[in-house]
Amino acid sequence: MNFFDYFQIAVVVIFILILTVKILYLRLGRNVNPIAIGGGKKGFRLVFELISFAGLLVWMTEVLLYAFHVDFRIFPSPLDTQLIGSPFAKIFGATLSSLGIVVFALAYVSFGDSWRVGFDVKNPGALVTDGIFSVSRNPIYLCLDLWFIGTFLINRTLIFLVFAGLAVAAMHWQIRQEETFLANLYGPAYRDYCERTARYMIW
Repeated sequence: MNFFDYFQIAVVVIFILILTVKILYLRLGRNVNPIAIGGGKKGFRLVFELISFAGLLVWMTEVLLYAFHVDFRIFPSPLDTQLIGSPFAKIFGATLSSLGIVVFALAYVSFGDSWRVGFDVKNPGALVTDGIFSVSRNPIYLCLDLWFIGTFLINRTLIFLVFAGLAVAAMHWQIRQEETFLANLYGPAYRDYCERTARYMIW
């Protein structure tokens, strides 16, 4: 195992740790249930959200299999094909992943009690527009985009390129769904927020 293997393991552990602490804090400390997967959704939208969540778990498992150099692979061996030979890609990938985790942590601090997984139609939190949310309307999705792309550049294999492409497309679609939900929920306040704050970062 080398530095990049340990780095990928550490990023997965930090991600899970931040997520777990936030869930426990809201559930036990604030008496809020932050898990609302599938809330207010039916049919394709519900299936899409469940598949996306399962896909994230499978992807993290594959990251750990690569990092620990386990012989077992979830996907067929042709998807292990290496696409980039430059070692600088690994450094750039680690930089993107690190930036993603920093954005992720800042987002959870800024979210306060309003963070949810999915659409909480019964008990939504207040609209958050300060902190990292004054720079990006979707910092957690931005974090995941950076992490998926960074992981591809670290491992440089076809399977991680496929995951990155699917993840970026899926999260963009999910963002558009959430924008409709939030516009209906918060009305003019959210539309004003959209006018002054980028969907991702600088665009």
